[in-house]
Amino acid sequence: MVIREATVGDIAQLHVVRTSVVENRLSSPDLITHDDYRMFLTQYGKGWLAEVDKTVVGFAIIDLLGNNIWALFVHPDFEKRGIGKTLHDAMLNWYFEQTAVAIWLSTTPQTRAEQFYRQAGWTAAGLTRTGEVRFELTREAWVSLNHVVK
Repeated sequence: MVIREATVGDIAQLHVVRTSVVENRLSSPDLITHDDYRMFLTQYGKGWLAEVDKTVVGFAIIDLLGNNIWALFVHPDFEKRGIGKTLHDAMLNWYFEQTAVAIWLSTTPQTRAEQFYRQAGWTAAGLTRTGEVRFELTREAWVSLNHVVK
């Protein structure tokens, strides 16, 4: 497995992964456009991907302007191999090298994603207007989990 920075040239494969997931499915694949990916990768933040045999099997994108995780998805055929955790950690290490501002995300309650974030050290901070669980993570909490931030 190779972890590397995602580029605009990877967008088609990122979208394949995004539309393949079982949880947090899009009601329509057109809800997220290639331009959305481009904006998050080039203007709002940064992304990483995991490749196996030159095929993208997972990706993560962080929104530095909004201080949130925009995406963290792993293709169902590659789940439970540590890919999501590896992407998560790379993304957050980079984020907290850029800023000390707490980061947030939201996800559907009672899902594997909710459990993943709880186990990764995120703190539940209530529900969003749409009923998703809002999680927050401070730089101090991230460092206390034995992560090194430059």
